[in-house]
Amino acid sequence: MKSNQIYIIDFDSTFTQVEALDELAKISLKDDPKQLEISKKIEKITQLAMAGELNFKQSLEQRINLVKANKIHLDKLIEVLKEKISVSFKRNVNFLKDHASQIYIVSNGFKAFIIPIVTEYGILESHVFANTFTYNQQGDIVGFDESNILTESNGKSKLLKKLNLKGDIYMIGDGYNDYEVKAAGLVNKFYAFTENVKRKNVMEKADHITPSLDEFLYLHHMNTTLSYPKNRIKVLLLENIHPSAKVTLEKEGYEVLEHNGAMDAEELKEKIKDISIIGIRSKTQLTEEVLQHAKRLIAVSAFCIGTNQIDLEACAKRGIPVFNAPYSNTRSVVELAIGEIILLLRNVPDKIQQMHLGKWNKSATRSYEIRGKKLGIIGYGNIGAQLSVLAESLGFDVYYYDVIEKLPLGNVTKCDSLKELLQTCEVISLHLDGRPENKNYIDVEQFDQMQEGSVIINLSRGHVVNLEALRENILSGKIIGAAIDVYPEEPKTNNEAFESILKGLPNVILTPHIGGSTLEAQENIAQFVPQKLMDYINTGSTTNSVNFPNLQLPILKDAHRLIHIHYNTPGILAKINELLAKHQINIDGQYLKTNETIGYVITDVNKAYDESIIKELKNLEGTIKFRVLY
Repeated sequence: MKSNQIYIIDFDSTFTQVEALDELAKISLKDDPKQLEISKKIEKITQLAMAGELNFKQSLEQRINLVKANKIHLDKLIEVLKEKISVSFKRNVNFLKDHASQIYIVSNGFKAFIIPIVTEYGILESHVFANTFTYNQQGDIVGFDESNILTESNGKSKLLKKLNLKGDIYMIGDGYNDYEVKAAGLVNKFYAFTENVKRKNVMEKADHITPSLDEFLYLHHMNTTLSYPKNRIKVLLLENIHPSAKVTLEKEGYEVLEHNGAMDAEELKEKIKDISIIGIRSKTQLTEEVLQHAKRLIAVSAFCIGTNQIDLEACAKRGIPVFNAPYSNTRSVVELAIGEIILLLRNVPDKIQQMHLGKWNKSATRSYEIRGKKLGIIGYGNIGAQLSVLAESLGFDVYYYDVIEKLPLGNVTKCDSLKELLQTCEVISLHLDGRPENKNYIDVEQFDQMQEGSVIINLSRGHVVNLEALRENILSGKIIGAAIDVYPEEPKTNNEAFESILKGLPNVILTPHIGGSTLEAQENIAQFVPQKLMDYINTGSTTNSVNFPNLQLPILKDAHRLIHIHYNTPGILAKINELLAKHQINIDGQYLKTNETIGYVITDVNKAYDESIIKELKNLEGTIKFRVLY
């Protein structure tokens, strides 16, 4: 940083997340029955003043009269404000302390609460310019020092003109009066700070919109706590992902874009070009062809269990980890399976249809209890295993078949072959993954092996059941009930028509891929997946990635983390360490894990190093991606 650079920083809604007088009103009016009404008036006045639509001295007079505060309320206010420091300011406290002699706080707020806050961050008391309260004998705040230049319109501009600071001067603030300083020609650039509040007329006037202090420091090539401002990381969320995901990611500082439905390949190719993170569900196809256009993509998040809609190998070869939510909607899928089994065994779907047609058919024909029936679960993963536990508690005799050895829960019985399970059980529930070899897993031959009067449930993947064969077996009466939630071809949005050869068949439940679509499941997924993404961005941890070596990494402290993703070829780690040794870089910690495709090396090093090493590591043969965290 150049020694002749001066930084003018606003206080309310910039240094802190809030307007201090608004917070003071909440404290002083706590027991006033009209507290909410008065607070809203104060907030409205504040907004008008900050937007430049109300004379500032008038706004100050009106707010102080409404606040009705006393000196004793200021101590409580200071406590509140200490908890409301802007996140990026807290994160970059070293910048504030290291450059205190070049930082000035210029605010239309009041020294009584500003000085105790900012001096804890190293800012000099003599560099704080703000208003002062006046009090009566009882300590009530009755006004302010009207001789202070900061009470006037354009007060900040008049103050800076009087201070006559020398050097390159930069203004960081959120209000229109902060822009006025630039308009008066008193600063080189005005940065509209939008971490806490966005004022359209201020943003339009700014030289640069600054969503965080990290962004400002990054623009000025200054040492920051973060290696890359998070507001520069664009996230695209498709397919109506639960809104809490957006809230979580925006709170972390990312720029989040949303699109209600899926996108076709051509639209996705265009949209993905400047996206860093993409979040999808089951309908969006992330193919090799699409990924060729994703030059900035650093991570993919599947807000669902399945990942067969994503080319995992293509992502891995580009150094892009893919995260999913393998457990978050398990309960929802299991509950739907249980409900559908009961409905089908009672022949309820047909009864419902007849009632809608005005037909009263009170009969126990083809209506059965579930107690004592044999349930066969194909695929004993998270969902299959939980289904077995609930089904057993309801009275089912439970059997399962899985190509991988799994620990059985409860009294479930393992079948040695698919044929054995199909011949044994009256109810078949499919819980397979989406790998290509599972296409038509249940085909003509498997239907032939089933018992007469069987029921089949498919809440897994659309291609695992041959629907032509299913239809024939329903029409023949061999299958007396079916519940299908997934299909080989599904509408991309709710506006598209659904077509299937199963429509209109007796005792068949067709649902629109809603196995995991409960509010609880979608909220769980929307909390789980962003956390995994943030762990990866913040620490490099790849736990629960479906295509990357899984590494759980500690939080980085007092070091820089070098993340090296490379093709899994022998000798890369040795070459990395040779380069580090050549540059005499001390290694604080190192982690390595590989899979068949890639190697993932994490090296924590002392902060002091020759940055030419970064270029050498990026150019190392076999490197896919490299980034630095600090």
